[in-house]
Amino acid sequence: MRFEFFVAARYLRAKRRQAVIGVITAISIIGVAAGVASLIVALAINGGFQRDMQAQLLGSTAHVGLQGVKTSPGIPDWQQVMSKMERQPHVLAASPALYEEVLGSRGARASGMVLKGIIPEYENRVSELLKTVKLGSVEPLNPVPAPPACPKGDENCASVSKEIPPIVLGKDLAETIGATVGSIIQVISPEGELTPFGPVPKYQKFKVVGIFNSGFFNYDNTWGFIRLADAQRLWGLGDVISVIEFRIDNLYSAQAVGEELQSVAGPRFMATNWMEQNRALFRALRLEGIVTFLVIGLIVFVAALNILISLIMMVMEKTKDVAVLMSMGARRRQVRGIFISQGVLIGVIGTALGLLVGYGVALAGARYRFIPLNPEVYSINHVPFAPQWTHGVLVAGLALFVSFVATLYPSWSAARVLPAEALRYE
Repeated sequence: MRFEFFVAARYLRAKRRQAVIGVITAISIIGVAAGVASLIVALAINGGFQRDMQAQLLGSTAHVGLQGVKTSPGIPDWQQVMSKMERQPHVLAASPALYEEVLGSRGARASGMVLKGIIPEYENRVSELLKTVKLGSVEPLNPVPAPPACPKGDENCASVSKEIPPIVLGKDLAETIGATVGSIIQVISPEGELTPFGPVPKYQKFKVVGIFNSGFFNYDNTWGFIRLADAQRLWGLGDVISVIEFRIDNLYSAQAVGEELQSVAGPRFMATNWMEQNRALFRALRLEGIVTFLVIGLIVFVAALNILISLIMMVMEKTKDVAVLMSMGARRRQVRGIFISQGVLIGVIGTALGLLVGYGVALAGARYRFIPLNPEVYSINHVPFAPQWTHGVLVAGLALFVSFVATLYPSWSAARVLPAEALRYE
């Protein structure tokens, strides 16, 4: 062990004439540990929110969407366009979709909802929502051949051809309107019909055949799925869709792939991606992480002030010891090293304790999910923890750096002690 570390360790363990120095040293260690643990837990929570929200968003939505420009009424030739786009580089799968905002109701209970017309075979390739159906089944959403024309006067045939189309609802949406599997709900579309009395909303009854639970409140509370053909009939469209959705091989290159698809598709198309659609959310989470780091980092700063005060008082107590050491041949550089080593030891002990406590809490939170949340506010039902080793390296580096800076003035002051003056009256 080097001379400086040996003396510094002895000073930390030795009994002191002034008990307050020992108390301040203990407070310094506790302060560093508290700051490090708080930062690890806060960064783990922030990282958990980013991870879970990104996973849920990407599991529920496509990576890239290709839609017609506003001057174009949807995509009428979507089969040819989708077939062409599927052959492009980086594209893993594509799916047609038709969106519309409607009002869903059952009895006196109603709620706004986003109705999505789909073909399940394609939708399952780009989204995981249909795979989260907990009640019922998505099988009724598969396309069915158009029924043959009924003979005139055949009432049984007419009743079969007017069979109520199926719909799959989100769990929270179903609870809001009081629907379950087998319930009949009414959908009111603002894209109404023109009558002699003006445009009136269009009504259509649907039978609930499934209820999905993705765990992401924004989808569970507002989304419903119907067959693409039923959506086209409801809104009075021909064989038209509003968007072609894609899943790609690298979700972080969604913008570049979207631009390539847009250039291949032509000027009447525009591309969107999951980054653009959720940019505000992830920007807010990143800003929250930075602010959390700065605010909770003040705890480490306060602990550094305690280290500064402790070392200054230590220098005052050990002035004669320092003078004796310098009289015996210790160099000023070595004296500075003693008090720098003492402050760094305090920082190392506090940092080690803080990392142990912080990662312990974060790992326990990730496993047991002991902090519940209101999903209507936070979109998830528990506080997620995602501890990362890079956070530990960053926080430990910050704590040790601040601890080192706090030692500079006391060590410089100790090295300026004049042995003759300090021992004059001894």
